[in-house]
Amino acid sequence: MSAGATKPIAAHPGAGATARMAEHIAAAQFEKLSAPVVHAAKRALLDFVTCAVSGSAMPVSRALLSYYEESDATRTAAVIGSTVRLSAPNAALVNGANTHGLDFDDGHTHASAHPAGAVFPAILAAAEQHGSTPQDMLLAAVMGYDVMVRIAAAMHPGSAQRGWHNTAVGGVFGATAAVASLLKLNAKQARDALGLAASFAGGIREYLYDGAEVKRLHPGKAARDGLLCAEFARRGITGATEALEGRNGFYNVFVDGKVKWDRLFEGLGQRYEIESAYFKPYPCCRHYHSAVDGILALRAEHGFNAADVKHLDIGLYAVGVKGHDHKHADNLLDAQMSAPCAAALAVVDGGIAAQNFLPDSLARPEVQRLIAVADARLDAECERIYPGRRSGAVRVTLNDGRALEARVLDPKGEGENPMSDADLEKKFMVNCKPLLGEDKCQRLRATVWQFENAPDAGELYNWK
Repeated sequence: MSAGATKPIAAHPGAGATARMAEHIAAAQFEKLSAPVVHAAKRALLDFVTCAVSGSAMPVSRALLSYYEESDATRTAAVIGSTVRLSAPNAALVNGANTHGLDFDDGHTHASAHPAGAVFPAILAAAEQHGSTPQDMLLAAVMGYDVMVRIAAAMHPGSAQRGWHNTAVGGVFGATAAVASLLKLNAKQARDALGLAASFAGGIREYLYDGAEVKRLHPGKAARDGLLCAEFARRGITGATEALEGRNGFYNVFVDGKVKWDRLFEGLGQRYEIESAYFKPYPCCRHYHSAVDGILALRAEHGFNAADVKHLDIGLYAVGVKGHDHKHADNLLDAQMSAPCAAALAVVDGGIAAQNFLPDSLARPEVQRLIAVADARLDAECERIYPGRRSGAVRVTLNDGRALEARVLDPKGEGENPMSDADLEKKFMVNCKPLLGEDKCQRLRATVWQFENAPDAGELYNWK
């Protein structure tokens, strides 16, 4: 460079981010999706139905539905598992909360977020209102997961460390993208919708410390707000054009500009995040599923029981330890967020189901003793490979002096340890058959696996 020359200003790495995401949404076509991507969307749909149906019986879900039954007489959109019908936004909120009611819904490790409860309720409500086809709904799911996961993964784990709940914060973008796709918004409208979503984003993780039930509402809030953002943009209401990358944009406000821009854009339009979603075999926080898997494997291999165990050591990454190392369980969510509670239940019961976290189950003397001797701590190797892998390490010390150890790189349901289609079907039938009956479950299962060829989505709207 010659003397006196001005050094060129480097381009902002996130320049045009909002526009690129909008163009990505507007350009997507079902016909261009590969068969594996379509199948991944159907797997996610089946697991969503499982969680929405089973979660609908929870007290928070019943309280929400009670309020909307009293206040909403529009009756245009289905509430899954119920004969009640509500307005599209309200149905999206209730179905989203139901999906997260047991902490049993899918997720994405890189994003540390649960996409199903934000994306699918918005799709179902809007699709029923607008008469969308199953193919349009599957495409919307692919786009909703893709945008939500990318936006959340680009700021994680910094967002979680600052106290944001990525499911709520990133979920509104996923729901917005899904409905924007469903309504076939053009790139300008989709950009406005994302700009609106940035001002709707919110949700904090303080529930970790007191078991507050607001966590259940986060996916539903995102679903409702995303649906509204897309509908508003369709009607010409504008959003900030640089909502993601602007000086007062989403990333600067939420994570002080600490963004992995390459993660946001990597493989955009070529690789879809829905293929890397995980599914849960246990209805509790995903951060310590690898540790539960390790305990169950050691228990099966060595045949110890609760009375044999002197101490449980649970090694996790920092995000997994923070807010999940408590030993109190004052309510269901408190228990589901506790690694020591889950570890104790795994030893005592040889598996974990929703009923294991109920007060009578946790009050058992052998469970209480093991909770007291279980400690969650930071494991250097788990921290080193997170968020690329959600690993866990366990050390079970027995009364006879033996110390049994296991390290699990991928919890059951993701990475190199996936849940099969058969596993997802079993989860669906076990959890939904008692609530819906055999015939309805069989019809739903058949509909989901052939969804791209279904004449309509009526089976997902009819819950009589």
